[in-house]
Amino acid sequence: MQLESLEKRSAANGEVNWVTAIFMAAFHVGAVAAFFFFSWKAVFVALLLWWISGSLGIGMCYHRLLTHRGYKTDRWLEYLMTVCATLALEGGPIFWVATHRIHHQFSDQDGDPHSPIDGKWWAHMGWILMGKSMHHDTTTLARYVPDLAKDKFHVWITKYHYLPQIIVGMVLLAIGGWPWLLWGTFFRTVFGLHCTWLVNSATHSWGRRRFATRDLSTNSMWVALMTFGEGWHNNHHAHPTSAAHGFTWYEIDTNWYGIWLLKQLGLAWDVKRVTLADLQKGGVAAPNGRLITTPLAEGAAAGD
Repeated sequence: MQLESLEKRSAANGEVNWVTAIFMAAFHVGAVAAFFFFSWKAVFVALLLWWISGSLGIGMCYHRLLTHRGYKTDRWLEYLMTVCATLALEGGPIFWVATHRIHHQFSDQDGDPHSPIDGKWWAHMGWILMGKSMHHDTTTLARYVPDLAKDKFHVWITKYHYLPQIIVGMVLLAIGGWPWLLWGTFFRTVFGLHCTWLVNSATHSWGRRRFATRDLSTNSMWVALMTFGEGWHNNHHAHPTSAAHGFTWYEIDTNWYGIWLLKQLGLAWDVKRVTLADLQKGGVAAPNGRLITTPLAEGAAAGD
């Protein structure tokens, strides 16, 4: 497969993924409409579904389990968390994992689907509206996700990833009417999407760098708080297979706490973890970047 087939479609050519753009616009309209149907119960439902889709689904499953195999779990739990991830409206597992693995291979270089070197708007959501990274052909996807391409469930849920969102939306409408639907589906989905996209844009533009990686990744506490721990992005790029992205006690990483709980319950094993203390003792090698030890360098923001 030629590299050209992996590269995003330039925004300069004016081509738009119209189906994606229309659905995104509709969901944003629904998110705004939610404020005219305010209900505390609806907000609580939205918060619960945000955690289910964003943490249990995207962070713990799509990212740390399926993409990087930072831990192992039973198939039934992997499949359940995968369904939770589809509620984030970020595509099926094969598309999501392939895109993220491509990002790590070409991070902030030619071929990266969503690097801010092509513009911060592009990195945030332009790549979704005008890129083709989420629409690779089967051959390209199979190259980057041979593990998932062999799994019938992941192939099926990738094809029909929108079904769980529709079913949950219908249930919300039946139980709580328009307030539950608008907050639990539209507002929650839009808010979750922008939180995830901040990892692509903000944590490759501003923040602190603990490791001298070959990309522009940074650690950002405010992004970490909005993404259940995904904002410790420089840590992640230096040690991508670590199931924990927060390397110190003060780096809040809700996704890691969830994985730790699964381990305590006997539902997760072979859990890979890196801590700053181990690195400073020389107990763990840094595969993608050396540890920066000078205070000035560690506090420098990417692009400064």
